[in-house]
Amino acid sequence: MSNVGFRIKRDFERVSEDVLKGFKGIASPNIGDVMGRFRAMDHTIKSVNNPGMHIVGSAFTVRTHPSDNLLVHKAMDLAKPGDIIVIDACGDMGNAILGELMCHYAKVKEIGGFIVDGPIRDLRAIAELGYPVFAKGATPRGPYKEGPGEINTTISCGNVPVNAGDIIIGDDDGIVVVAKEDAIQVLDQAKKVQEKEEEIIQSIYKGKWDRSWIDRALEQKGCEYIV
Repeated sequence: MSNVGFRIKRDFERVSEDVLKGFKGIASPNIGDVMGRFRAMDHTIKSVNNPGMHIVGSAFTVRTHPSDNLLVHKAMDLAKPGDIIVIDACGDMGNAILGELMCHYAKVKEIGGFIVDGPIRDLRAIAELGYPVFAKGATPRGPYKEGPGEINTTISCGNVPVNAGDIIIGDDDGIVVVAKEDAIQVLDQAKKVQEKEEEIIQSIYKGKWDRSWIDRALEQKGCEYIV
């Protein structure tokens, strides 16, 4: 019988490096827009004092009991370079799930970063380290190391389902998750959105941005102008 609550899947299928590289430099809002504005994590999960941070990588998932990080430590030993460890701590803000020492270790192992649906600690030290961490906030209260927890099973982080191998994109606006089976299609569409926005920016400065759509939309809705 499967030991629910203490399960570890060591490895999983990842998308190609070419696909991951394709997402680099594309803003999270553009990626979210082409997915129907779904699969963007809750706004409370933000970069920890590192403005300008942009990360892309494969999700290495962890579900942990709130206040505990035993399985997070094991995840760091198993994750491959470039993986982003995504932690479902149930959004609880009682105890920090990770801190400075774990970030130093993850940096040495070339892990791509942490996404934590919960708090962390050592904010200043992590910011000075320049290591990518996205979390709900901070607390000085440390974690326990008892479990339970699971690695590379399906989790929920920031109200978004995340499977091992899904693509994580994080920047100043937040985090979006691209299901690995949708990666190529989403990448293609996101590139087109980015190109279109660049064209609009150019048209703005040339005084040629077509704004007629606004009046058409208002007319369709029966908008009344009051004199």
